[in-house]
Amino acid sequence: LSLLSPNSSFLPLLQKDPSEALVIAVTTRAIFNLEEEHKLYLEKGKEEYTRHQQANQDKPLPPGTAFAFIQAVQYVNKKILESNPSEKDLFDILVLSNNSPESGIRIINSAKHYGLEISKFCFVSDEDSTQYLKFHRVKLFLSADRTDVCNALQRGVSSALVFQQEVQAPSTPLRVVFDGDAVLFSDETEQVFREQGLEGAVQYERAMEAVPMGEGPLKAFAMHLGKMRKKFSQENSPIRTYLVTARSGRDMGIRAIKTLREWGLAIDEAFFMDGAPKGPILSQIQPHIFFDDGLHNIQGAQDMGIPSAWVP
Repeated sequence: LSLLSPNSSFLPLLQKDPSEALVIAVTTRAIFNLEEEHKLYLEKGKEEYTRHQQANQDKPLPPGTAFAFIQAVQYVNKKILESNPSEKDLFDILVLSNNSPESGIRIINSAKHYGLEISKFCFVSDEDSTQYLKFHRVKLFLSADRTDVCNALQRGVSSALVFQQEVQAPSTPLRVVFDGDAVLFSDETEQVFREQGLEGAVQYERAMEAVPMGEGPLKAFAMHLGKMRKKFSQENSPIRTYLVTARSGRDMGIRAIKTLREWGLAIDEAFFMDGAPKGPILSQIQPHIFFDDGLHNIQGAQDMGIPSAWVP
């Protein structure tokens, strides 16, 4: 199914090669604000929800938390193709929905209304729609349902839970902020911290300083993003990536930097906050999406109007 931008002259969207593209799957509640409709579904049931969606199929849904992020990746595609029209290493967006095809017309029409370059829509009635992620070679999955995210992580797909919130649409370029432990990196040091406290974690990091940390659940997505980032000079890149971590730079920063170097993952800016709140620096960065495993950090970011995604 090829969608057309409302400003196009019936030109089909560029079809992406999933073996080379960075495929991102988003659920309808992640990309659009469906909170009222979801409440109707919970209170009145599937049939009433479907009738509501059919009756409003030509009324565009308001943007959701991941909406600006999807717009920004489209901007990256545009810049990549301007540089090399034959480039195949592009973002490819897939909408994965538990809506029935009958109620899915509103979803498709909403994407067309906003000019979103989405050609793949999967309306799946199965309770666990994440079984299709590997088939579509998805590198990142964003959902508003915690069970979906946990199932996807168990399937080895980089995934995060988005919370519906009012967000401002940041300007380009695409800005992505990652937490460190349990997001980019494994949670090995967090486990030591829980068992032995801060001093134990600091001693562990010093002893392991020359040993790269294990992979976190979003490493694969970050690595592919970094590969796309390398297509441009730092001055002209449509992608900027950030590490914002609670680690102390003096005591626990060196190992993190060495791990990124070992992986070959270039991060534009890194902030070692030493336990300080992340909200103020995120407000300065204004990312399109912020990934963290700490709900208190997610809440702090939301308070600043930052689109946030929790990695459970």
